[in-house]
Parts: sequence; C-alpha cells; structure tokens
Amino acid sequence: MSSPYPVQLIAIVGGSGAGKGWLVDRLARLLGDRASRLQLDDFYRDRSHLPPSRRAQVNFDRPHAIDWARAEQVLLDCRAGRSTTLPCYDFATHSRVDDRTRWQPRSIVLVDGLWLLRRPALRRLFDLKIFLDTPPDLRCTRRLARDVAERGYTREMVGRQLRTAVLPMHDRYVEPQKKHADLVLTQPFQEASVAALAARLWTLLSNASLVPSWQHETFRAELVALLTHHEYCN
Repeated sequence: MSSPYPVQLIAIVGGSGAGKGWLVDRLARLLGDRASRLQLDDFYRDRSHLPPSRRAQVNFDRPHAIDWARAEQVLLDCRAGRSTTLPCYDFATHSRVDDRTRWQPRSIVLVDGLWLLRRPALRRLFDLKIFLDTPPDLRCTRRLARDVAERGYTREMVGRQLRTAVLPMHDRYVEPQKKHADLVLTQPFQEASVAALAARLWTLLSNASLVPSWQHETFRAELVALLTHHEYCN
C-alpha cells in the first residue's frame, strides 16, 4: 500500500541524552496527524543468539551495532510512501521482541538516532537534518537517569558504560556528524535558533501543501513556545 502524498524525512541526531526523543515529542505534538516517528534504536542487531554474559559485553555505542541494511530499506519505503515492517528492540535483553509490525508513514517522518548522518547514502534520504549540540555533563546526567529508571541498570553500571564507551564513542562517531547538519541546535534553545527551525519546517510543510499560508505566524509562535518555555525531561 502506498501513500498518495509525498513523504518528507527529518533526521534528529545527537549524542545519548542530547534530547532527541524530547524534541521529536514536541515536534510531533505540533505537527499532529501530519507526522509519524521512527527510532534508529529499534534497528539494533538482534543478540538473542548470544548468552547473556556475552550480550552485556557488546559495545552498543559503535555504529556497527545497527542493522543498517534494514534501516535503509525502511527509510526508502518511507520516501516512497509505502507501508513497511518495523523491528522492535528490547534493551533489557538486547534482542528483538517483534519483527512483523506493519507501519504506514505519514507526510512527515521524524527519525531520531545517534548516527543517521554518518553514511552518505542514508544522509541523502533526509529533507532536513538537525543536530542537537548538548554539553557532555548534561547528556551524562540524562543518560544516567534514563537507564536506571527505564532499563534496569544500576548507577555503577551506567557510570562505567559512560566512561568506557558512551563518551569516547560520542567523540569518535557522533560529534563529527555536526558538519552534515542543516541546523545545529544548542541547548538551552534560543529563540533565534527555534525561529530558524520553524522556517525550515514551514518550507517542508508548504512544499507538501500540508498547511495554509495564513497559519505561518501561528505555527512559528507555537513552536517557539514548545521549545523555549519548558522544564526539560529527557
């Protein structure tokens, strides 16, 4: 089944704890039923064939941990407006828990992930590329809170992972993608940066005839309010 409208892809990239999911949530709230979302995290390779002790030793902060062929195929399906099949990953067991979920992209697809801009073939699929530039101490604080609360890790486990994998792999693989972004947003967001984002998003929506021109100022004001007047959660 194909969509009758053109599908446009937006990449939201940044380190672990940079605020990718939070930004996607806010944009999805603003865009409503015009938007859907994907997470690169769901494309981690299945490790169910390994014993639990071996799974815990895998470096999940290196790009090779991702099933890139599957991720690219799903993005190509999105661009073509085709329904596709999504994997679902369980971080507690480091395995895929479902591989048959049918999914239909909407006019705008918000995609967040650590390494979406590393590969030229993948980079070319995006109509807008956003990089979140977040200070390391803030990223670490958020990562610690999330992994303890949501993934069942201890503070000691998370701290060790941050020191030995997350931070060095960020410098090696995530940070260099900044040069490929159309927009770099530094936290806390400034109104000028949000206005630039609003202008880019408005262009995408207008090109797809998804919004009437008279909504321009309302759209910009709502985005500024969503991103600059808040208490941040991860």
